[in-house]
Amino acid sequence: MEPSTDPVRRPDQWEKGIENWRSRLAVFVAGYIVFETLSGLAILFAPFSVPSQVTVLVHTVVGLAFLIPCGWYLIRHWLEYFRNPLSHIVVVGYVGLAALLLCLVSGVVLSVQAIWSLRISYAWDAVHIATTFAVLVFAGLHIAPLAFRDRKIPATVSDTAAGASSAWVKGALGWTAAFALVIAVASFAYSPPVLQQELPEDYSYAYGEDRPFAPSLARTEGMRPMDPRILSGSQTCGSAGCHVEIAKEWSVSAHRWAAMDAGFQKIQINMAEQNGPESTRYCGGCHDPISLFSGTKNLFRDTSKLTGLQGYQEGISCLACHAIRQVDVKGNADYVVSSPQRYMFELDAPDNPNESRRFIRDFLIRAYPGQHMADLSKTLFKAPEYCAACHKQFIDKEINRVGWVQLQNQYDNWKQSRWNHPGDASKTIECRECHMPLNPSNDPASGDFSDYNRSADDGKHRSHRFLASNQLMPAVLKLEGAEEQIALTEKWLRGEYEIPEIADKWSKGPIVALEMLTPDSVRPGEDTELKLVITSNKVGHDFPTGPLDIIQAWVELIVVDDQGREILASGRVDEKGFIEAGSFMLKAEPVDQSGNLIDRHNLWEMVGVRHRRALFPGFSDTVDFSFFCPEAARPDARKQRTEDVAYSIGAPNREDGWIEIRARLRYRKISQYLLNFLFTAESGLTSPITDLASESVRIPIQSSAPRPGG
Repeated sequence: MEPSTDPVRRPDQWEKGIENWRSRLAVFVAGYIVFETLSGLAILFAPFSVPSQVTVLVHTVVGLAFLIPCGWYLIRHWLEYFRNPLSHIVVVGYVGLAALLLCLVSGVVLSVQAIWSLRISYAWDAVHIATTFAVLVFAGLHIAPLAFRDRKIPATVSDTAAGASSAWVKGALGWTAAFALVIAVASFAYSPPVLQQELPEDYSYAYGEDRPFAPSLARTEGMRPMDPRILSGSQTCGSAGCHVEIAKEWSVSAHRWAAMDAGFQKIQINMAEQNGPESTRYCGGCHDPISLFSGTKNLFRDTSKLTGLQGYQEGISCLACHAIRQVDVKGNADYVVSSPQRYMFELDAPDNPNESRRFIRDFLIRAYPGQHMADLSKTLFKAPEYCAACHKQFIDKEINRVGWVQLQNQYDNWKQSRWNHPGDASKTIECRECHMPLNPSNDPASGDFSDYNRSADDGKHRSHRFLASNQLMPAVLKLEGAEEQIALTEKWLRGEYEIPEIADKWSKGPIVALEMLTPDSVRPGEDTELKLVITSNKVGHDFPTGPLDIIQAWVELIVVDDQGREILASGRVDEKGFIEAGSFMLKAEPVDQSGNLIDRHNLWEMVGVRHRRALFPGFSDTVDFSFFCPEAARPDARKQRTEDVAYSIGAPNREDGWIEIRARLRYRKISQYLLNFLFTAESGLTSPITDLASESVRIPIQSSAPRPGG
């Protein structure tokens, strides 16, 4: 296209201009640029859909496939006219050319990143978008005056020139339409998966048709059932190469095995047999949301069908968490989940993927991540209230047939504790800061500009191991990575897991500290008292927390003399896994309406608690012991006091000797009685024990020791 604005030109210039308008390469390149520009704008502004995803694919393929002919034409065009004098048409042409080249380069970079990298660069994406608008503006300012100029050439050739420019426009639009037709055909040819969005025919609406997921408070938008594939497929988050480390962490976490937990499954069967299978939906919102929303919690009488279900395999899947849109701190899974819009081929069977389809899926998510981020990345996830939806529990008349009873309640514990300073993030420690500590990471989800102590490029992600206190189930389930998870859990329980970002907010040492207060010495014939002070040091909620009817935290106290002879033992565990009677324990004793102890985790029968002893965050509890040092130690010299928890022991009749007192605060997730009930004593299954803190003191025996109070 001739850049000169002079209407009087030589015939050879007229012919040259007409030849340029008629050039097939010029027509094709114009169509190529128009299509790439318009499809790019469609990708930017059109709502997420199958056609918009196909547009991304065709935009990328066409853009890469015809780079060489486009580049060749641009070089040839520049060489043909670069010696012409400058004018406004030439200047805007150069600006448009620079914008087009930068747009093409940024497009190549983004394509390469979407194919081989973990994510696209938002800087390059911004360049690509900005230069698209620049091409639209400056190419138009360059070409439009040329087309109008040709109306002023001599009449002898005006019809020919006008026809040539019109043909150029029609040809360019023809190529644009042809590429657009490819999008239309491909969109029509794509067959999305057929989703099962209805509950089974035999589904029980025991709590009313308007509450299909009751007695759980969890619900979907519009109370519509969900095909199990909608919230499943967590493996693909790692197999796509994006969230590999996060998927690995989740795969062995308590969230992942929340449904397949062997103890949970057996308790569910007991509940189903006693109250009907629909009653197990009470647990489904927190333990098995995929099964709950797809209606398969109706099948709990038939255990053979469980292991093949997606809910059983994934428990709290990636999407089960990330698809939550609204929460309430009432607890009992009081949340609303919506169906995230899924990308093409994203619902393919993860265990038998088609490689080409998987490539397209992964490319689309990386190249066109807007919907992925809009659906799955929410500031709501960072709030303690988000955790409260499940980490707070109650039962009411609908479950126990009697009335409302509060069960575990980590959220309110935390909210009322010293760890919560509303409005002051520098002093507050939230759930995720403890249970999802930061890990070095190249994950696309790394970085967070919204945290007071983080940045968008800090190269860290929050761990999805959700470390807490269950040392048993990963080994029972024989999950890959179970040994590492158990080791980290025990390290966590001992307070040895370092979390640098909150290290200045709490003290060092065990999560629950143990301090022994004893006299400087004892002498025969006198009572000696000692105290154990147990302090909740780093726990953000009650300790212990969770289902206190099955969790056990207790004190083991061993007293020996300088000859190694045992004088007192309390809190020992026998060879069958039982803690000896009379030991000091932090626990709860729930009861049913007849006053019977709830000891099989049969919470659906619970109406209250006859005893509860736990530590509030930052608070201490004291255990009192006493021992009697007789003139001569003999087995029957012991006596039991009537105080809360007090023991009397004998000490050797040696004024130059000593006694040693050793104390441990011990913890295990599940009581031996419950394990035997669920799996039988013959199974040999016992819960690992973690020593949270220990203290040891030697006290000399002296005849001159002062009497207490003297």
